[in-house]
Amino acid sequence: MIKNKIQFLLYDTYLTFIKKSAGSKMFQTIWAKVNGKKTDITKNGELSCAIFVSTILHAFGLIKEMHTTVNGLTKDIIDSKWQKISKPKIGSVLIWEEIKFNDGPHKHIGFYVGNGIAISNSLKTKVPAKHRWTYGKTNGKPNRKVIAIYHHPKLK
Repeated sequence: MIKNKIQFLLYDTYLTFIKKSAGSKMFQTIWAKVNGKKTDITKNGELSCAIFVSTILHAFGLIKEMHTTVNGLTKDIIDSKWQKISKPKIGSVLIWEEIKFNDGPHKHIGFYVGNGIAISNSLKTKVPAKHRWTYGKTNGKPNRKVIAIYHHPKLK
């Protein structure tokens, strides 16, 4: 009997998880007790960007825990030795500027998958979706500005 030598390919599997997550409803609902009342704190996918990104990062041991806020996730990314870079690499984490919603301002977070494309949770469809990493451009400027890009040394 021949034993197979198996080597786990973290980077390749990580990217495959990200790419195949588009359209997944698994990140839409996170239950918590808020003032004693059971509440979906992600509002059926409306606020699911941090749980989407952190679930994947945590599954690959690239952060310490899962998060439901961009600020908490960003702190964990920094504490977990991710490096801030100026241009995205495939697999990088992107953080977009705050925009105002009815309940206040929200940053946004997602992944860069190459060729100007990102995958992040869509406010419109409430599931992870592919889109331009700048959300398109108007007069040559990004429609939503990326304010930080992080890449982990374990990723190529």
